Amino acid sequence: MSERKVLNKYYPPDFDPSKIPKLKLPKDRQYVVRLMAPFNMRCKTCGEYIYKGKKFNARKETVQNEHYMGLPIFRFYIKCTRCLAEITFKTDPENTDYAMEHGATRNFQAEKLIEEEEKKIQRDREEEELNNPMKVLENRTRDSKMEMEVLENLQELKELNQRQAQVDFEGMLGQYRDLEQQQRQREVDEDERETKEMLDRALVKRLRDSDSDSDQDEKEKAGVKKHAAERPTDILTTAKSTDIQVSTGPVKRVQPESWERSVGGLGAKAVLGSLVVRKKPTASASKSSSSSTPSGPSTQQTERKTATPSSSNTQPAAKQNSSPATQSAVPQNGSSLSLLGAYSDSDDSD
Repeated sequence: MSERKVLNKYYPPDFDPSKIPKLKLPKDRQYVVRLMAPFNMRCKTCGEYIYKGKKFNARKETVQNEHYMGLPIFRFYIKCTRCLAEITFKTDPENTDYAMEHGATRNFQAEKLIEEEEKKIQRDREEEELNNPMKVLENRTRDSKMEMEVLENLQELKELNQRQAQVDFEGMLGQYRDLEQQQRQREVDEDERETKEMLDRALVKRLRDSDSDSDQDEKEKAGVKKHAAERPTDILTTAKSTDIQVSTGPVKRVQPESWERSVGGLGAKAVLGSLVVRKKPTASASKSSSSSTPSGPSTQQTERKTATPSSSNTQPAAKQNSSPATQSAVPQNGSSLSLLGAYSDSDDSD
């Protein structure tokens, strides 16, 4: 079985092409071909736009009596896709393009119009130079001047490109990065300095507050101590301490409070004065006591201060009721008297 789509045909050895009868076909006969629209066009009948590349089943024929350098020119017939109007165009081998002939207008052909205008100008110039030699000279002078201007412009562009080529873009970028880094470092340093100043101010303020708090605490402690020293019950301990420390030196007595004046002290000195009678020393005894104890005057002053009116009032009765043994047992110095008073105070408290 032979292949279906072969290009070469089999010719037998006894084949004679002259024996093949020739068909007499008309030269303007038409063929149906498949083609695409060579350019954008618009139908004159309905205004439909036909874009470039649209496929059509067209009829093809050879244009009679038109040739370009021995090349035939072909004409194509297509139908509008909307109104089925007939549109014709033909080949243009001179411009390697297609030319619209009938039924539609070509769109977007500004470039082609410019080229046609340039060709027309060039043709008119050649015809003018052919008959006028002075015009030829003028045209050449103008062309040379234009060429010099073009060369100058080109030289300027080259110099501009060279200047741009000499610019070190990497160096510029590196310099910009350095400047940006310096600016960033400067901002960081400023932030750190401001933060340090704020911390210093806060520390100074804290120290001042702590100093003021400490001063206030000291004042409060001093006030508490003063208040504690001025409590009403401190007279008891103050009296005892004065009685014990009589021998050491003079002690200033605490001023009694107003309620003590009305009610009376809680000490046992009044009771001691009513129970014990102090014997008056003789002249020889007073001299010996003054010579033996250097603190005699202070002791006498303390005893004189501790004596109360109640003791002086009850002294005769105590002399009458006291026995000779009791009188002999009472010491004459102030220290023994203070010890006896403390002892009697403890007994009373019991």
